Amino acid sequence: MKRLFAIISALCLLVACRHPQMVFEDFDTFKVFASGETQVAMADGMLNPEIRLMEDPSADEPDTKIASTGVSNLATDVLGSIFCNSVVHVSGTYAGHDVDGSPITLSGKLLIPKEGPVKNLIIVSHYTIGANYECPSETFPMEGLLAAKGYAVCIADYIGFGVTASRVHPYMHTESTARSVVDMALAVKPYLKHIGREPDSNEVILVGYSQGGSTTIAVMRMIQRKFADQLPIKKVYCGGGPYDLAATFDSAISQDRTGIPCAIPMIVQGVNEGDNLGLNLADFFKPELLAHYDDWINSKHYTVKQINMLMNAKNVHDVMTESGMDKHNPSTARLYKALMINSVLDFRPQHPIYMFHSKDDETVPFVNAQRAEKYFKGWDITFDFDHYGKHGMGALRFIIKVSQQL
Repeated sequence: MKRLFAIISALCLLVACRHPQMVFEDFDTFKVFASGETQVAMADGMLNPEIRLMEDPSADEPDTKIASTGVSNLATDVLGSIFCNSVVHVSGTYAGHDVDGSPITLSGKLLIPKEGPVKNLIIVSHYTIGANYECPSETFPMEGLLAAKGYAVCIADYIGFGVTASRVHPYMHTESTARSVVDMALAVKPYLKHIGREPDSNEVILVGYSQGGSTTIAVMRMIQRKFADQLPIKKVYCGGGPYDLAATFDSAISQDRTGIPCAIPMIVQGVNEGDNLGLNLADFFKPELLAHYDDWINSKHYTVKQINMLMNAKNVHDVMTESGMDKHNPSTARLYKALMINSVLDFRPQHPIYMFHSKDDETVPFVNAQRAEKYFKGWDITFDFDHYGKHGMGALRFIIKVSQQL
């Protein structure tokens, strides 16, 4: 019987390799390659400095991450109500799907409280990063703090980071990125059961900010359509997300500015890669950027803040060609169509959503929140839009609010 099973498995694998369009699903695949334990709160009650917070791409100082007052608030509002101060975190690989649907090995991090019951699995979609050492499997990510409140938290690296760091990251290609997140969640569920830390509830909670905010909505859409039985959703928390990429493009072009310059080449390359558009980047970007593209962006050596500094661009026209900014240009029109396809305001949510956005956000235009409010109005959604500071400070306030609502 074992030999027969092995033969059948081998034949299935052969068929999958010959037909990459086939669905490849092997849920029990999470394999640990590194582990550790972190005390999230220090003896003085402050946040452990090993926990990596989001950079603020709109801050002026080169080394600025988050204002110290923000960190103090985070320590008070989140750490003051933690369930377990010790968080065990494991980095591992799992069987996922490439942009074309074929099998690929991906990586990510799972964080759980060292002791006590686990309430739910929280599926996090992480924010925009540039350097590979920032990816979840390589660090203790900010969102991992939620594990200290008694939750299991899984965070996928995405294609292009972690064990696939040599690959181009299909930035803002919502289908493949959401699939990476869903695949990891499906892989860690049996792993948690295997180690005796299965959550008390089978319902999952979705959380994401910035790129992760948009991805979280895409994850919700994917789960509703394909995985509702395996991953029943309890609630969704999204913040500061570029939900409408076409509107984001229009805003940047009309104002000739952006709060995150590196996102422009990353989006063009990412959507081009994910949708296999075959676009020539020289049609979109000026020679100075093209000459350093692989080093600045694809090497994964630099953070978002550092890439922005290297680009030294204040306006969109500093990096983009006239034809790249013109939607009537055939290549730009193809890109614009792909941006519309990769926007996530195209379905009806079946579960409650909390949506956060700061009106002061200079990185992800507030128009994204306005479009989302207009499209989702009438459904079970709580909109929290106010003056919460710039993008990075908004990230802290978002995590605090999520923590308070859990």
